[in-house]
Amino acid sequence: MDVVNQLVAQGQFTVLKQPLGFIKILQWIFAIFAFSTCGSYSGMFKMSVECKNRTESDLGIEVEFEYPFRLHQVYFDSPTCKGGHKERLFLVGDYSSSAEFFVTIAVFSFLYSMAALSAYCFVLEKYRENCKGAQIDFVVSAVFAFMWLVCSCAWAKGLSDVKTATDPERVITLISACDEEETRCHEVHDPKVSGLNTSVAFGFINLILWIGNLWFVFKETGWMAALSGTYVPSQEKQPAPDAFAQGGYAQQDPYAGSQGGYQPEYGQQGYNEEGGYSQGYEQQPQPTSFANQM
Repeated sequence: MDVVNQLVAQGQFTVLKQPLGFIKILQWIFAIFAFSTCGSYSGMFKMSVECKNRTESDLGIEVEFEYPFRLHQVYFDSPTCKGGHKERLFLVGDYSSSAEFFVTIAVFSFLYSMAALSAYCFVLEKYRENCKGAQIDFVVSAVFAFMWLVCSCAWAKGLSDVKTATDPERVITLISACDEEETRCHEVHDPKVSGLNTSVAFGFINLILWIGNLWFVFKETGWMAALSGTYVPSQEKQPAPDAFAQGGYAQQDPYAGSQGGYQPEYGQQGYNEEGGYSQGYEQQPQPTSFANQM
């Protein structure tokens, strides 16, 4: 418990209130709904075959099927209305590829969403460091968005085929005894596929969530600033002038030049660097005594 409390204390759960984290929670939840409604499905339909000889009839033929919908392996026994013999018949079709593909994408989406939420809460600074984590997140999210589009469309088509293959009226056509005029065949109970319809809806909801999340992840990548021109890579920065490297500005005298203009001679008049301000004449040395002047 101490380790859990320490992790919770270090976590930054405010990101879950932002679109980046909140949408990830929705992705995690709806991924669970998607693979649970499809992967846990089992259905049944019921038919009735009434022969001319009532003792040979079977008024309650039950056919059960489930995920992953390998219907060609599902069979049932039907009366032949000929001396009490029965024949074994199999359903038509194998739709496991689209169903398993849908469930696989949902499971991996669930796992990635959980891992991303952990990164947002506990290593958000490393996630945003140099934008590498956000860029990887964007690429993976784009892949999942595309995969949700493919698997949802594939499973929607597969579900339509499953409904057709498990339609009791269609299955009755496989029974040879029903071809006789004296035999009456009809359906008793249709399969309930509302859970499968819900799984398709959850698939397209996940598609919308993953596409919508791309924008918020893209804002974390730093690519927007690079595209708008406000981001300058380090290798493209201009070098500093030599004057700055030497510690100051190098200003030239605006009056100095070879084309004319006033060019002061600092050695004749004005400020003297060694002796101060001179007045334009040179001072004579003073005599050391009165006798020398005579």
